[in-house]
Amino acid sequence: MVHALIIKSSGINAEYGHYYITNNLSVVMSEVEETIKRIQSHKGVIGIIVVSQDGIPIRTTLDNSTTVQYAGLIHELAIKAKSGVREIDAQNDLTFLRIRSKKHEIMVAPDKDYLLIVIQDPAVSS
Repeated sequence: MVHALIIKSSGINAEYGHYYITNNLSVVMSEVEETIKRIQSHKGVIGIIVVSQDGIPIRTTLDNSTTVQYAGLIHELAIKAKSGVREIDAQNDLTFLRIRSKKHEIMVAPDKDYLLIVIQDPAVSS
């Protein structure tokens, strides 16, 4: 039994104010791990970071200092980009952000609860 934990999944049953996590959570986590492995297997991918809506890294394939640096800066940038898109058109929303520099390409896929960040070397052919 877990108190004050809300996970968006069909595998959670609310009963008496508590949330019981069923086997569906392990299925979801398995799917997340498979997706990360699939993305990581692409040529040129340097690292993957999953960041919470609060900017906290919750899953990474990079070292701690690199993860913290990318998570903080890209999270801020994604918030500003989302705000800019909405300011231009209130009915619109940010769906993807791609940043390319001389050394890296950073792809950002925002979601309601998470931010997926993929860093790759654009010089490596797919």
